[in-house]
Amino acid sequence: MVVLRMKRMGRAHSPFYRLSAMDKRNPRDGAVIENLGWYNPTAKPGAQYQFNVDRVKYWLSVGAQPSETAANLLKKVGVDPTPGKK
Repeated sequence: MVVLRMKRMGRAHSPFYRLSAMDKRNPRDGAVIENLGWYNPTAKPGAQYQFNVDRVKYWLSVGAQPSETAANLLKKVGVDPTPGKK
């Protein structure tokens, strides 16, 4: 099963995350099928995230399950995180 989840990057005390389509069996920082965007919680508001909305919608349409955190971020962008809906 494919899941959309946040992959932690950056360094100690300076987190940076990538939204990735991954196989559910892979670890959080493991192999990625496709990188879909990024999220920087320490950046100024308005410049905290950027997502490839078309590809996110594609993965959701083919049944990818977003994690709870990824679903909350997708709602901020205006994407319905319910899998299978267009």
